[in-house]
Amino acid sequence: MSDVKHDVFCAEIATRTDELRAAVRAAEAGAAGTSVPGCPGWSLVQLARHVGGTHRWAARIVGTRAAGPVPHDMVDDVFSPGPESAADLDAWLAEGAAELVGALREAGPDAPVWTVAPSGLAGFWARRMTHETTLHAADAAFATGVPFAVREDLARDALDEWMGFGALPRVLEAAGPDAPPLTGPGRTLHLHATDAPHAEWLVDLTAVPVTWRHAHEKAAVAVRAPLTDLVLLLYGRRTPADASVEVFGDAELLSLWLERSGFWLRK
Repeated sequence: MSDVKHDVFCAEIATRTDELRAAVRAAEAGAAGTSVPGCPGWSLVQLARHVGGTHRWAARIVGTRAAGPVPHDMVDDVFSPGPESAADLDAWLAEGAAELVGALREAGPDAPVWTVAPSGLAGFWARRMTHETTLHAADAAFATGVPFAVREDLARDALDEWMGFGALPRVLEAAGPDAPPLTGPGRTLHLHATDAPHAEWLVDLTAVPVTWRHAHEKAAVAVRAPLTDLVLLLYGRRTPADASVEVFGDAELLSLWLERSGFWLRK
């Protein structure tokens, strides 16, 4: 459960979409050739199509109060014909975000809908789409050389959400039978934000199920970085070798956990 209010999530979806729209407008005719390092093989055009398609997909789920999975072709098929000019992409992104935010506000956080992870409430999609949109706003910022940061309350929530996904049984099930074990005696991780008080996470991999909690405890591997960089690290937009990230202890365990806990990014 998130401590962030539903209306805050809705407002942030709109704000982060506006940032992506600004990046597309700034690139103008070069958007089709502006590569996005965080999404290899994509240009700003493909990134914008993905975000706009994802917003429309989530809006359909929430707006129809879907009780089961909804086809997500519009999320994945970013290379099919679609909006490509900066003006068309700008308008298309604005329409998709408005559709999603409108559906979320009308539904409220407690409306029952299908969700991709345990919840079954529309509030799941407000939270998920906030962090999805924020990540891709970061991708656009890095592609166009614009500064990027996540405000403290939303960065904390993004890390909490990741921990929840990382504790799902699929983290263990996703690995093949010959994969190195993720869990075992003494296998713990500690993430510590250097720019916010009491922003710490302890991941306990010593047994199944995997659990996590907010705690200041010694662990097999500890990671220290600013909040924004911790979020970007989990999403693969930073690496443990980056100057803003400090790693102490079992770096191999950290790499394994990052790979396994990010299974849902590759679904």
